[in-house]
Amino acid sequence: MKPLASLFALFLLLPGAVRGQAASQGPAYDARLSGYEYPFKVGLHPVKSQQQTLEMAFMDVRPEKANGRTVLLLHGKNFSGAYWERTVRALTAGGYRVIVPDQIGFGKSSKPEHFQFSFQELATHTRGLLDALGVSRVSVVGHSMGGMLATRFALMYPDLTEKLVLVNPIGLEDWKRLVPYRTVDESFRTELEATPGSVRDYMRESYFAGNWKPEYEPLVEVQAGWLRGPERRRMAWISALTSDMVLTQPVLYEFPDLRMPVLLIIGQRDRTAIGKAWAPPEVKPKLGNYPELSRRAQAAIPKARLVAIDNAGHLPQVEAFDRYWTALEEFLGGR
Repeated sequence: MKPLASLFALFLLLPGAVRGQAASQGPAYDARLSGYEYPFKVGLHPVKSQQQTLEMAFMDVRPEKANGRTVLLLHGKNFSGAYWERTVRALTAGGYRVIVPDQIGFGKSSKPEHFQFSFQELATHTRGLLDALGVSRVSVVGHSMGGMLATRFALMYPDLTEKLVLVNPIGLEDWKRLVPYRTVDESFRTELEATPGSVRDYMRESYFAGNWKPEYEPLVEVQAGWLRGPERRRMAWISALTSDMVLTQPVLYEFPDLRMPVLLIIGQRDRTAIGKAWAPPEVKPKLGNYPELSRRAQAAIPKARLVAIDNAGHLPQVEAFDRYWTALEEFLGGR
């Protein structure tokens, strides 16, 4: 997963047409990411759900010197558990046991085409995994879509959730009230038009304010590999299903019901907003204003603390790791 800086620099110097051709080349992955190596050993947890038996992939990383506490890391929609590697290494160095699942429909987990995705369903699967691993108390950290799932998990299982950390979560505004609805079939057609280059372009503009560095390249690899792979239609369909979940199942109205300590770590440059691409012209510029949205979220959550990280976007754990880690370590370590 180490970026090839020299090759990427050469890539940027190529003419546009040649870059487009180069973007179509690279590793191709099946739905279960068979050829994609994770940074830690992957286990498989059986999940019986919606009249089918599925597998939930996960990493359970234990420290050399345990402090007796466990952290659950929940990934975003365009990612898998693998991108948490640096956070996992920092947490285990501090004595934390770290559990990193791939939700059903993501990463190395099963990809059912006939499945009703909901945050309640995914939270239930996650609770089942923790029960199977003998974990009865966790601090939950969710990024992007994982922030929506982490919130739902904390609402459903408050006695299990010691602390909650939301890292640039999506869903701080209710898009279904702001943008026209798109059916799953419409989203599916849009997903089929994606290319490895368009995935990179989306991340560059939405996550990194138009900037791109070689160290960001691994963030594209999974999505790009699926687009080159033999099951791209299956993955496009599942992405459409999970996009519908994100758009139609807001959690922000229940922020006042969170009773555990909550930390918001927000990269202030972030302007991510699902539905922005087809929003009305007068609405589009107003979407994804994370500085304002994070302040609203802090005000709505009873025990919330906000750490605003300037000059960082959707992934402060990538762009500004030291500041992100300082905030996370202090919050998790405090009593």
